[in-house]
Amino acid sequence: MKKIINDPRAVVEEMIQGLVAVHPEILHRHEDFQVLVRSAEKSGRVGLISGGGSGHEPSHAGFVGQGMLSAAVCGAVFTSPTPDQILEAIKAADEGAGVFMVIKNYSGDIMNFEMAQELAEMEGIQVASVVVDDDIAVENSLYTQGRRGVAGTILVHKILGHAARQGQSLDEIKELADRIVPQIKTIGLALSGATLPEVGKPGFVLEDDEFEYGVGIHGEPGYRKEKLKPSADLAQELVEKLLEDFQAEAGQEFALLINGLGSTPLMEQYIFANDVMKLLEAKGVRVPFRKLGDYMTSLDMAGLSLTLMRLENAQDLEALVSPVETIAW
Repeated sequence: MKKIINDPRAVVEEMIQGLVAVHPEILHRHEDFQVLVRSAEKSGRVGLISGGGSGHEPSHAGFVGQGMLSAAVCGAVFTSPTPDQILEAIKAADEGAGVFMVIKNYSGDIMNFEMAQELAEMEGIQVASVVVDDDIAVENSLYTQGRRGVAGTILVHKILGHAARQGQSLDEIKELADRIVPQIKTIGLALSGATLPEVGKPGFVLEDDEFEYGVGIHGEPGYRKEKLKPSADLAQELVEKLLEDFQAEAGQEFALLINGLGSTPLMEQYIFANDVMKLLEAKGVRVPFRKLGDYMTSLDMAGLSLTLMRLENAQDLEALVSPVETIAW
């Protein structure tokens, strides 16, 4: 294992310290917990939090800031944060109008965020939430009942963050979240497994000429292994799966997110993006919003994911393009 670290047992804590050291104008660390909080002055609006296991950087701390998250909870690598961590994030994010939680669909995350919600409500804080389940690769997987929550979560942060910044109420944000989550779908592929710092070896191994469709962001199994193919063939598989799941029709508008999983160079991501755009254009699908880069990774996994969000109105697009002050958007 070759990694630029000190103590494998301290990677999350030292990462948090580094984030704060480089970006103090955007976020600060909770005094007693591995929680990162927006540095901007509170303004009486709904707070927005998210989080999960570390190892998916820049998720979720990279999206803390004006226009997106109020706070992010950093669990151990690939491990759900604890209820007491999440409770402190809720308290830090509360500005008097309630707190909304964006939860990825993993059993540990759901259980711990819900426990924290109960604790917060006992302290008089109104809390609501949504569970993101955008991964269409498999219906049930390790750690989940139903579809996994993956890179599409970032679009949820962006749209709900815009709504909170505009002063929408907790009930209005809940209604918005319940509307947009079913319109976001993701599918990915992996060329190699991720190496956990404390383990020192990949969670799974693929042959040098092999890849796997549908691998999860914690290395959960996908749905098919094959010999490596050209980018255009990979794009065709992922685009067709997504459009079929949407039952998409020519003339519909979608937002596009191409997400690197940690070790895929931007050169390769842009080659893949070119192939995806050609396919969508051939299908008559319009893509007024496009974003590409590493947003929800899996440590050093090589691979990428493709997310489409069906845009139902002009307000969704307006929310996606609105300016924010974060590390990673």
